Amino acid sequence: MPRSRHSEALRAAQMYYLQDLTMDAIARELRTSRSTVSRLLSSARESGLVQIQIRSPLDSAPELERMIRNHYGVDVHVVPVLDTLNEAETLDRVATQAAKTIGPLVDSNAIIGVAWGATISAVSRHLTRKITHGSTIVQLNGAGNMQTTGITYASDIMRRFGIAFGARVEQFPVPAFFDHASTKTAMWNERSVQRVLDLQARMSIAIFGVGSVHSDYPSHVYAGGYLDETDLNLLASSDVVGDVATVFFRADGSSDGITLNERSTGPSHEQLRQVRRRICVVSGASKINGLRGALEAKLATDLILDEATAKRLVSFGSPS
Repeated sequence: MPRSRHSEALRAAQMYYLQDLTMDAIARELRTSRSTVSRLLSSARESGLVQIQIRSPLDSAPELERMIRNHYGVDVHVVPVLDTLNEAETLDRVATQAAKTIGPLVDSNAIIGVAWGATISAVSRHLTRKITHGSTIVQLNGAGNMQTTGITYASDIMRRFGIAFGARVEQFPVPAFFDHASTKTAMWNERSVQRVLDLQARMSIAIFGVGSVHSDYPSHVYAGGYLDETDLNLLASSDVVGDVATVFFRADGSSDGITLNERSTGPSHEQLRQVRRRICVVSGASKINGLRGALEAKLATDLILDEATAKRLVSFGSPS
């Protein structure tokens, strides 16, 4: 949206939603037609300037949000979803609302870290454009494996985020996992890699999903050829329940002694916890163990999830 059109849409939205003026009154004040005002209001909604929330007294979402917020200390957005929808349909609903929630949180001159995955890929397809300046999208973890470089899959996600926010995109062209920890150590000393690592270290927002070992809708890292049988056995012997950006954790949030993390290219949990805003998007109740582990590890400040998963999270309570 051109800057002049953006300003007009903002002014019309403020008059309509904040000052309760009618469209006829706005048209007179702006010296334009009622139909133009209607188009400006539509543009304001489509561009994310305006978000409309519906709160029903019969809706369980607010109470679920309060319980999760009190227990885990995160800001929560529960997406009401009918039980009759399948996992793919639920993911689409969650991704749509997540995209609308994320948009207003992105400002100019931001460094936004994005982890690839099925959930964040869905979110990226629902983003609406928002004008920002001097912002950067940086890929959080490598995407290559023995079968593919992963560049096309990850770059499509990053590109959609870049287009939505008018931001520069920085890919991370390394494998998801190195074969040897020593190779990672050597690569992390390369200046070309350090440039990306420096951007990651200065992130103001991180956006990620949760990979779960036993999810009904398999996480990309477990279904996309990134882990062989030996790797999976190592994860099982370490009681791993999930990952964020290909860095694994147990149900209690701990990650010490998980050898595969030494070869992972994702940010460590310590580094991720330094990011001011960390937005986690989860769809599907079968990811509950991975989600609980991520929350116990305090990896998220903001959580967007479907209603069924929120109910399971509340009913599970804290780990024993």
